[in-house]
Amino acid sequence: MIKSDLVDRVMDATDLPKPKAAEAVNALFDGMRDALLRGDRIELRGFGVFLVKDRKRGIGRNPKTGHEVEIPPGKTIRFKPGKALRNMQ
Repeated sequence: MIKSDLVDRVMDATDLPKPKAAEAVNALFDGMRDALLRGDRIELRGFGVFLVKDRKRGIGRNPKTGHEVEIPPGKTIRFKPGKALRNMQ
């Protein structure tokens, strides 16, 4: 599923015209992105939780040369599915 599929779903569910549905989807993604950039946790009940976690530094290796490369510490985004999503099969 891609972003335009989500816009189509919003259009079908709400009877909004395509530009308004696209605006709603973009607003949702913008809000989620801003929250994650601040390091906030996003909890969507019944779906899951998006978390920003620290990533420790490490050592990588170039597969061609075998040369070691230091990987700096940083942040990463993790998704933990909710119970309802985990139990779907």
